[in-house]
Amino acid sequence: MAEMYVERSIDVTRKRSDVFDFLKLMQNQETFSVWNMKDPSKKTAFTGEDGTVGAVYSWDSRDKSVGAGSQEISKLVKGSEIHYALRFERPMKNVAEGKFVMQELAPDKTKVTWIFRGPTKFPMSLFKGIFQRMLGGDMAKSLENLKKKLEL
Repeated sequence: MAEMYVERSIDVTRKRSDVFDFLKLMQNQETFSVWNMKDPSKKTAFTGEDGTVGAVYSWDSRDKSVGAGSQEISKLVKGSEIHYALRFERPMKNVAEGKFVMQELAPDKTKVTWIFRGPTKFPMSLFKGIFQRMLGGDMAKSLENLKKKLEL
């Protein structure tokens, strides 16, 4: 089984603690993630306290490019890292992990790195390069949205 690994970064003119506090709340993904914004009528649910380990965000969409699944915060490193587990149900079952890493570049400037890692099963593994480019493009666009949102 092949592994997919995608990493994208952006510099945001905002304090690292502000970026961390915004990103740890999964509900805020509705305002910057291209996937979350793709289907405004999708069904969503939150369990647990958003922004804490164990909190789960679930989605269910009729849009095949959005599908259904859940995201759970698995680890928080205060001010610098947010780890999460992803469980996809549709359009295909899979599991993955992701994280946001925040690095202070200056008191009011933060480098945000978004990392996605997960197995790619046959026959999808044959198209791994294409999927990595598509996923990377979506992550880069989402980070641009995040930058605009946080630099208002």
